[in-house]
Amino acid sequence: MRIGRRALLLGAATAGATLARPSTPRLAITGEESVVRRLVAAERRIRVPSGDGPEVAAWTFADEPLPVIRLRQGERLQARLENRLPEPISIHWHGIRVPNAMDGVPYLTQEPVMSGQGFDYDFVPPDTGTFFFHTHCNTIEQLSRGLAGVLIVEGDEVVPHDAELVLVLRDWRIDAAGAFTPFTSDAAAAKAGTFGRLRTVNDRVAPVLDVPAGGDVRLRILNVDATRIAELGVEGAEAAVIATDGNGLPPLPLTSWRLGPAMRLDLTLRAPGPGQEAVLYDYFAPEPVPLARLRGTGPARPDRPFAPAALRPSDFAEPDLARADKLRLTFQTSAIASEIVLKDGQVLRLADNLCLSAATHWAIDRRSWPEQGHQALPPPLFELVQGRSYVIELVNATQYQHPIHLHGLTFQVLDPRQGAVGQRADTVLLGPRDRTRIAFVADTPGDWMLHCHIIEHQETGMMGWFRIT
Repeated sequence: MRIGRRALLLGAATAGATLARPSTPRLAITGEESVVRRLVAAERRIRVPSGDGPEVAAWTFADEPLPVIRLRQGERLQARLENRLPEPISIHWHGIRVPNAMDGVPYLTQEPVMSGQGFDYDFVPPDTGTFFFHTHCNTIEQLSRGLAGVLIVEGDEVVPHDAELVLVLRDWRIDAAGAFTPFTSDAAAAKAGTFGRLRTVNDRVAPVLDVPAGGDVRLRILNVDATRIAELGVEGAEAAVIATDGNGLPPLPLTSWRLGPAMRLDLTLRAPGPGQEAVLYDYFAPEPVPLARLRGTGPARPDRPFAPAALRPSDFAEPDLARADKLRLTFQTSAIASEIVLKDGQVLRLADNLCLSAATHWAIDRRSWPEQGHQALPPPLFELVQGRSYVIELVNATQYQHPIHLHGLTFQVLDPRQGAVGQRADTVLLGPRDRTRIAFVADTPGDWMLHCHIIEHQETGMMGWFRIT
């Protein structure tokens, strides 16, 4: 078992308890180390909240409800997926710039993994950071049943933190007895989506987590919920944003940060003193919701200025903005008025009705997928040339928020988002009647998906794909 200098605290079962980092098998293959994992998707009875809640018939990839895979930069991941569920599944490695055949999108990059079958995922993640993996079949139900995990690629810290917390935000759509409640409805899918009754961090409700008093703690926060948007802030401690979607940026003092589904946020937090607490809140609610409490333990570290260190950047090709080709994508409802006026006064004139089925609520550039099912592949939204730079303007012509995710790429956000300019991401949150521009180099060939990560929006039309050749 490889143990670093930092303590890994993942979802303390009780105040002060910790989960040790599990042993990770490694094989030397052609001069490089490989991390080998067997992911068996199956129904498992777990307690939600963890430890003291009712039993839930969850779907998970491993016996631990939320498996965490850790790699060092340059290591290969060899993950064997086995499907013991009654329906097809796949694994999408969210935010990882994988070879196209490893991206895990049924019918676009691979055949779905049928019940009783398996699939081997094999790749070397090129970037460090905080990522996750999840099913990409019947996603609204399978993800809500628990079919997700965390993937961390280490090697970006110049100055080590004193401790680390992995904090996974997700709703459980269950009743008081542990039975699942409806995952979706037409009314919810056409609006903001379906929310779960039970909000958890690491499958616990407002857990109390021990941190070294006065130490600098890295918080890896992942929103893996299918629907919920959070506005994160910390009270009782200083904190700074050091990475978005796993990509380092110059440390930015945290006031609050809006985190949509599939987005990740890394913070450096100065832990409170012995016996004192800091609280992670969600302010995107009528009243602030405490998500987790961080309690200082042990002797206090010496008093010193709070000066978070920047992370070591990943090696991304810089887009040539002066020569970049310009594109535009408009995210809209499937039946909309002929004119929409955006905040900046621009008028969009679009078709009154796209003649779509009753189950289709959303569209990208007046096109919806999967109107006739995922396997009925529509034409690509656009085609790109490998090695060329692009700037895409993303326009939200609706009154709802949309976290837009591009597979296969890490892009630069050109317009200010929550106080940061130029942050790198794989998912960007568009507010109502909002727009932003993203830039990237089309560096990996293949057919890549693009969609809203409010999964009910994705599954009712707001998804498409593009090609890099």
